[in-house]
Amino acid sequence: MYRGEKHMADKEFGLSRRKVLVGLGAVGVASAGAGLGMTAYFSDEESFVGNSLTAGELDLYVHVDYSEDQGSFAQWSTPAGTYVQGGVIGESVSDEETGISLEEGEPLSIQVVDLKPGDSGEGEFCFSIVDNPAYMWMCGELTANDQNGTTEPEEAALEELFGEIPDDGQLADAMEVTLSYCTEGETNEEIVSGSLAEVMAALQAGVPLYGDGNPDAPVANRPAFEGVDTPFVEDEPNTAQTCVCFEWEVPTTVGNEIQTDSVEFDFSFYAEQERHNDGLTNPCVVTREGEGWGKAEEELEEPSWHARGIYGDGGGAANRELDIRDPDDLPIHSGDENYAWQNGQAVPFSLTIDGGDAKWNVDGTEVLVDDAPLPVADGIGVTVKTRDADASITVEDVMLNGSSPTGADSVSASGSATTNYLMIEGATLQEGDVVSGMVTMSWNATPGREDIGFRVDV
Repeated sequence: MYRGEKHMADKEFGLSRRKVLVGLGAVGVASAGAGLGMTAYFSDEESFVGNSLTAGELDLYVHVDYSEDQGSFAQWSTPAGTYVQGGVIGESVSDEETGISLEEGEPLSIQVVDLKPGDSGEGEFCFSIVDNPAYMWMCGELTANDQNGTTEPEEAALEELFGEIPDDGQLADAMEVTLSYCTEGETNEEIVSGSLAEVMAALQAGVPLYGDGNPDAPVANRPAFEGVDTPFVEDEPNTAQTCVCFEWEVPTTVGNEIQTDSVEFDFSFYAEQERHNDGLTNPCVVTREGEGWGKAEEELEEPSWHARGIYGDGGGAANRELDIRDPDDLPIHSGDENYAWQNGQAVPFSLTIDGGDAKWNVDGTEVLVDDAPLPVADGIGVTVKTRDADASITVEDVMLNGSSPTGADSVSASGSATTNYLMIEGATLQEGDVVSGMVTMSWNATPGREDIGFRVDV
């Protein structure tokens, strides 16, 4: 039972202007008609007098129907006709009965005050994609999970649960969230569910949406969302059949530990034209390249561990080629750590968390860590190095959960004392996530131990 101080800090969430504009900028308002990689399709080499070519458009409207239930304390809902376009409310709407008004040009931001166990909310997001079919992604970010000081009953609950007063709040772990596909308000296949913290971590890594609401198909060339000629027909939304529904609640089993806590989080949706694309490019995750050994780890906040693949002794027992190490560079793995690299041969690798275990696999050879610490670093770093003038290494086709990040997807090094890295920004490896790619080591003379290597920091 919830006891103590009656007032709890605000909880705010909504569609952030920045995130939605980033999501739409490549294919929506900022450059109608152009999808990722489409520059070549809008070039001119020959003139044919008297012909006419008109570029199409791809403009995303998100229609929002949201309500919340706080019992006798408050009820709140978006007025009929609420939609977001270009990252802001498309037109002013109001509801005379509730007195709620939303102004055109403002970001859609919803506040819930005096949040208590038992409170809940639900929303439906439907899409008008004008006028081409499009692949869609949903992105998100937990931007704050604050303690905001403590009350006396909250301190007692925290001491009982944790033996101390944590710096961060507990609301993100206490709130239960479910995202599902829905049609006309009826929920269908689940997209992702769990605590708010878990769902936002999944969205931060990017979630591909399926136009038919069936997530069983591969990400590449999955069913797209159909396009429409106009976002409204006789003032009613003209949308794709499949929508996304969002439900949250604070269970009644939650106690005083969430008093005074607050959370903030963002949603965003991204549309990319289906034609001439395969839907694999993940707009929620961006890569950045850099130079220097170890920077990938140093730039991460609180790295948990890293997985390595190095040239050892040709696969013999004297030196390990594969391992997983903690931040102090101490091996923490078990399994088959010996692997014979083949000169100039590209082989697959993957790093995943499966059932709580960290698994590092190179070409079928695997080491693992039972009950591995769950990473909290805000990024995933892939670093390559060479120490031999005649050696080289390339890591390419880097993917997160089977999709390609926006930006570079490869990193290489060659020659003596060369190190480079690729940072997958904003992604935190969680249960079920997979970082994968291909790695090639090449040399003229047999390298020494660790003269060629790569690692993945999480």
